[in-house]
Amino acid sequence: MTKRWQIAVCSWSLQVKSVPELERLLKELQISVTHLALGDPHHASWVEDDPTFIRAVQQASFTCSAAMLAFPGEDYTTPDTIKRTGGFADPALRPARLELVKWGAQKAKALGLTIMSVHAGFLPEKGDPTRKGFLDCLGQAVEIAAAEGVVLAFETGQEEAALLRATLDDLKHPNAKVNFDPANMLLYNKGNPIEAVRILGKDIVHVHAKDAKVPLKPGTWGEEVPLGQGQVGMEAFLRVLDEVGYHGTLAIEREVGTQKERIRDVKRGIEVLTNLMAKF
Repeated sequence: MTKRWQIAVCSWSLQVKSVPELERLLKELQISVTHLALGDPHHASWVEDDPTFIRAVQQASFTCSAAMLAFPGEDYTTPDTIKRTGGFADPALRPARLELVKWGAQKAKALGLTIMSVHAGFLPEKGDPTRKGFLDCLGQAVEIAAAEGVVLAFETGQEEAALLRATLDDLKHPNAKVNFDPANMLLYNKGNPIEAVRILGKDIVHVHAKDAKVPLKPGTWGEEVPLGQGQVGMEAFLRVLDEVGYHGTLAIEREVGTQKERIRDVKRGIEVLTNLMAKF
């Protein structure tokens, strides 16, 4: 019997700029669910203003599995640049970014969504003197989201699973959860994604279906590749998700190539997941 995973597509993977364009491409892909970017320079700058955007999404034929929030100024040029600029790493940027969390959570609530994913940034290890301030900031972000009835799902990859597990345990907040991206574990060379699911399983509320290969040289990116062509092992990935009891959304994410190439790879990804899901 097929498990109840639902296949979705990340809106930013389609490089769309308007809700009607997103709706059109999802129909072409025969997909009715999207992980929706709320609007930022990296993942989608919508032509609609906030009220128009919300109305358009509410009236669209697709549904949304979750919202996605990123921050202006995040620099993904190298692993080092994103370590310095990503998430809540820079104390000077935390107040402004917490305000964006509030904006995002309110927008997610207006859309009827209860999950918002975000990259927290590179988490300090236990014993690092910067860890307390970082955790205090994450706690504030989770509380801001919780006030709107929204779960804040930290995306995996910028730390090993054990460190994220320890951070969730330290936060001790029911609205602090995980958006699991197996490819990011490989791109950042942060461990085996299959084992990471076992470590984080009870807190996984949303999943990205993406594939990659580990870096060949320390300090550089790994290679993102089409679904099924990398080192994640997609069948093993689905099996471990099944093992930990996750049967929610599998949102295909593709962040490399032209719009045409991304759509082609998303189509192939849909076929890969559909064929694998038939085995369960």
